[in-house]
Amino acid sequence: MAVLLLCAVSVCAQDGSTAYNFLNVTSSTRIYGLGGVNISLVNEDITVTDQNPALLGPEMSNMAALNYMRYIGGSNFAGLRYGHSAGEHAAWAAHIQYFGYGSMKETLPDGSIVGSFSPKDVAFGGTYSHDITDRLRGGIGLKLLYSAYADYSAFAVATDLGINYYDPERDMSLSLVVANLGGQVKRFNDRYDRLPFDVRLGWSQALGSLPLRLSVTAWNLTKWHLPYVDAGDGSDSSQWETKDKFMSNLFRHIVFGLDLISSPNYYISLGYNYKTRTDMSTYTRSFISGFSLGAGLNVSDFGLGLAFAQPHTGATTLMFNISYNLNAILQ
Repeated sequence: MAVLLLCAVSVCAQDGSTAYNFLNVTSSTRIYGLGGVNISLVNEDITVTDQNPALLGPEMSNMAALNYMRYIGGSNFAGLRYGHSAGEHAAWAAHIQYFGYGSMKETLPDGSIVGSFSPKDVAFGGTYSHDITDRLRGGIGLKLLYSAYADYSAFAVATDLGINYYDPERDMSLSLVVANLGGQVKRFNDRYDRLPFDVRLGWSQALGSLPLRLSVTAWNLTKWHLPYVDAGDGSDSSQWETKDKFMSNLFRHIVFGLDLISSPNYYISLGYNYKTRTDMSTYTRSFISGFSLGAGLNVSDFGLGLAFAQPHTGATTLMFNISYNLNAILQ
């Protein structure tokens, strides 16, 4: 059978050393607008808890959210998340997320086409968080991962551990997350595929009297070297060059985000992810590659979010979130 798409699993354009890289695609428009990775954003939005289980809290009780994303290469992602309080100082949540990569040709090793197939990944699981003190919260998330690629399937289990410190007087948040601990229970074949295990640090801070909040997230902290290939200008004479210098590695570990917080009824967010920009380092790369933009509106118990990015000239990505506080209809 042919090339089976472990390339589809690395649709995030990661460094290729692991499978299951769909786990690094957020389901939150708020997070996607802030660069795609943010573990320190404290907000009564249940979608942000996919980044850090410690961001879940009883203030999100009976909140449900739907998400949809049109991703690179005609991929479609969608999911549902629901949260509920567990007393005054704890909460739990459940979620399911679907990752579909469209239709692909199925070929034999000699290149002959024998049909087509639609690869997919599904992640479903739960989250629990608990207040340790009035400013410190911890959380744990469990994810069950099912993958089906033509005649091949696999099953894996992943765990996220997170902790968050939040100072409401300064609107300052600090977080630590150990993401994607676990491994495969059932393999595609004889080869063992590793999960994208990661350690992340995050800081979010309101900027004094300005209605802005800055976020800085450090990720991929389990290894320093994250080299990438610069394809030049695309001409026949241009030489591909591997970039592995200090500053390049440093900024490929950092994601920057800035959001407007002048009102609880709406937000606008801007993010920059240098790793995304350099992973898409071809001469046809979009000028805005690495940047992302998000916006949202909250009216009463209803929330709507939209995020946009164009990592490549042929790859415009759009994400939608709809959230609703079910207390409005359950009371």
